[in-house]
Amino acid sequence: MPEPLQYLLGLGSGVLVGFTLGLVGGGGSILATPLMIYVVGVADAHVAIGTSAVAVAVNALIGLMNHARARTVKWRCGIIYGVAGMTGAFLGSTLGKAIDGTWLLALFALLMMLVGVVMICRRGDPGVEGAQCNRQNLPALLRYAVGSGGLSGFFGIGGGFLIVPGLIAATRMPMANAVGTSLIAISAFGLTTAANYARAGLIDWPLVGLFVAGGLIGSLTGVAVLRRTAIAGGRLNLIFAAFVMTVGACIFFNSMTALRPHA
Repeated sequence: MPEPLQYLLGLGSGVLVGFTLGLVGGGGSILATPLMIYVVGVADAHVAIGTSAVAVAVNALIGLMNHARARTVKWRCGIIYGVAGMTGAFLGSTLGKAIDGTWLLALFALLMMLVGVVMICRRGDPGVEGAQCNRQNLPALLRYAVGSGGLSGFFGIGGGFLIVPGLIAATRMPMANAVGTSLIAISAFGLTTAANYARAGLIDWPLVGLFVAGGLIGSLTGVAVLRRTAIAGGRLNLIFAAFVMTVGACIFFNSMTALRPHA
């Protein structure tokens, strides 16, 4: 594939991820790696994961600024979660680099299907207004942080679909606060993973820039469409969850086919 076309597809893929995030929120960035591989044409799964990690982290930082203005971020909880989870992200990304790319994609596909199930089964929890991190919930918060950080680093994803439930389970904070606060951890995990992959030269930096630029355009468009559409948010999440599960199933089938011994 000619390089200019590859980068044009990278810009378009960034638009699609940003548009999805604008419409359905957390979970949309899980499409970044499959788009890098199957649309943009990044041949090395590890380069796709490393590049996606940078793009996801930058987009999370931009989202964090918006949530900070809306005062939905609980900074103390987010910083504790992010710093604790960076250890998991480093260990996870180190392990991910050591695994064959095809097997890594197969495991990623299983994760995509799990994400779809979680999105479908998740129920609204109003949470407790004013909930904070304290000595009582700190051990649980640290456990969730290290676990979600490890998975985030291993697969090079934002991990918001894991971080948000982890924050709610540990502190009982409302969903709006959990979403805003999770962006601190998503940024920290993504940057940790990206730094680990960058050390090994597994990031396409020009592609990162185009993907982030596309993500900004797509996010603004997605939010604008959401404000004008008659489709309820719950229905959008259901549709997106089904789509993620379908894509995951296709990637898993392709990976298993590639791993099958040739006659």
